[in-house]
Amino acid sequence: MFRWLAGRGATQRQVERQLAMITDELWSQTLSGHVFLRGLSPLEDQSLRLRSAWLLASKRFGAVQGMTLTEEIMLSISVQAALPILKLDTVLYERWTEIILYPGGFVIPYHETDENGVVHEYLQEASGEAWEGGPVILSWEDARSGTAHNANVVIHEFAHKLDMHANSEADGMPSLSAHPHLSTKHWREVLKSSFTEFTTALSETEGAIPAHVDPETDEAAPWFDLLPLDPYAATDTGEFFAVSTEAFFVDPVRLERGLPCWYDLLAQYYRQDPLTRLAGVKENQRATWR
Repeated sequence: MFRWLAGRGATQRQVERQLAMITDELWSQTLSGHVFLRGLSPLEDQSLRLRSAWLLASKRFGAVQGMTLTEEIMLSISVQAALPILKLDTVLYERWTEIILYPGGFVIPYHETDENGVVHEYLQEASGEAWEGGPVILSWEDARSGTAHNANVVIHEFAHKLDMHANSEADGMPSLSAHPHLSTKHWREVLKSSFTEFTTALSETEGAIPAHVDPETDEAAPWFDLLPLDPYAATDTGEFFAVSTEAFFVDPVRLERGLPCWYDLLAQYYRQDPLTRLAGVKENQRATWR
C-alpha cells in the first residue's frame, strides 16, 4: 500500500510510522471538525488518511511566536492539505519541505514598482502564504476547524503549490501532464473566460452597492455574497485559481451555480465532485430527520 510513495520525500517506514500514530479516534475527531470532509467513501477515506500520513512524514512542521505544535494540529493541517491531491500524485507537493505555523495572522513585507519607476514598500496582513520552492506559511487561528464555512486558507495555499509546480509561477495554470484528456489550450480558454465573467460580475456588484454602504465593511456582505467567489479572486488568475479551489471543496454549490464551466473543469482536474459528495450528506441528513 505504501510502495507508490517510495522516494517521494519520505521512506515507506516513515509513512507507516505516521500512519500508525493516526488512531481511529484521532482520525474521526479531525474529520468531524471539518464539515467539507463529510461524505467521503471508504476508499477516499483510506486515501486521505494515507496522504495525510505522507505529508506528516515528508514535510517538516515548524512553529513561531511561541506557538506549540501538537499531533492534533499537524494532522488537521495535513488532512486539509491532502484533500486537493486525494486523487492526484503526491509528486505535485514535492520540491519543498516545510510548513510554518503562526498562532494568528502575520504581516508580509512587499516591494512594488509603479509605472513611474518608484518603489513602494509596505506591510500587508496575511493568514497564509506559499513560497515558490519554499515553505507554506499559515495562521493556525485561520486554519483550525470552526473557521469560515466558505473559505479555507490551507486549501488556498496548497492550491498555489499545485499551480507553481508546473512553471514556478502562480498563474492559474497547473500541470496537466497527468490529465491527457485536458489540453492546455482548453484550460487557458476556460480560465480566461471564467475570470472575465467573474471580474465583470464583481464590477456590477460593486456598482449596485448603495452610496451610503461602505464596501469595505460587513454592511456590503449581502451584495458580495451573491458572487460565486470572494472578491479577492479578481486579483489575478493565480488568486482566481486558489480562491476557486477553496470554493470548489468547501462551498461548491455557489461556485457551480455561478461558474458552471469552471467548476466542471476543476472537477476534471481534481478528479472529485464535492457538490455530489456533500449533496449526498445532506440527503442522508434529511432522511434521518424524517
